[in-house]
Amino acid sequence: MGMAADTIEQKIDYKEISCQSCGSNLLVEPQMLTAICPYCASPSIIQRPPAENLPTPTFTIGFVVTQDRAIEAVSSWIGRSSVFAKSAFRKAAPELTRGVYLPAYLYNAVANSDYRADIGENYTETETYTTTDSNGKTVTRTRTVVKTEWRSLQGQHCCYILDVVVTASKGVTNEALEAVEPFDLRALRRFTPAMISGWLAEEPSRTQDECFQFAHGEAVDKVGSQLKGFMPGDSYRNLQYETDVARESIDLVLFPIWSFAVRYDESKPPLQILVNGQTGRVGGKVPISPVKVSIAVGIVLLILVVGALLFGMAR
Repeated sequence: MGMAADTIEQKIDYKEISCQSCGSNLLVEPQMLTAICPYCASPSIIQRPPAENLPTPTFTIGFVVTQDRAIEAVSSWIGRSSVFAKSAFRKAAPELTRGVYLPAYLYNAVANSDYRADIGENYTETETYTTTDSNGKTVTRTRTVVKTEWRSLQGQHCCYILDVVVTASKGVTNEALEAVEPFDLRALRRFTPAMISGWLAEEPSRTQDECFQFAHGEAVDKVGSQLKGFMPGDSYRNLQYETDVARESIDLVLFPIWSFAVRYDESKPPLQILVNGQTGRVGGKVPISPVKVSIAVGIVLLILVVGALLFGMAR
């Protein structure tokens, strides 16, 4: 069979809108909230009724970082990447795909926890021991040792879980978004369509329920981190806790993101690199060269072997 018969095209249900300036009919991808007319360059806002799991954005943070600054930041980030990065990646030129308002949910809550743990308090004691001195004689000496006294502790801990951000886009993982955080949330503004005019803006492709469950789980993990820092004494062990999360809120926010693609190997898909459109922070995964890592490990082992041989000869 021919190539055409083997090719399966993915069907996309495009939206049809009319340009508000010149009247041209445009087809746009279904997840887009904005469009630029190719005939008159006028921006259009795509209106749609809110749905239960696809709400209208509540807040927006505007772009601060320009396109030129974003390109410069990515080029510098690639140049500073690990010495173990693949050489082709370090030489690759980043390709700007778009500047986009990325949908994400902002989660806040109050957490109440019952905890129990063993708390360690250090103290010192002086002990006597015998050893052999440089002349081969047995001598008695003293030394100070640190010991730990353990006691059980239980109680309650209450805290706010603030500003947990989870992606609402299937095109950007939560790990990728975390790499370019934080955003300065003092710049949050109540959403109006005019704020995203002229920019690409994406609708959520993950449901609100899905993002809520993910944010809830992340909030409980944050409680565990806070409890570890809350423990008194010099050390602790056997920390256990049960957490009740209340007064949960979740709001859809459009965050400014510059998105880049770096193709360093024609046989592999391009790597996604993001730039925080407010702060300029760059994030992405750097492809590591197994050959470079193996060479480095071999050099270290060689140094250790030579050092051991020289030490043995010196003795």
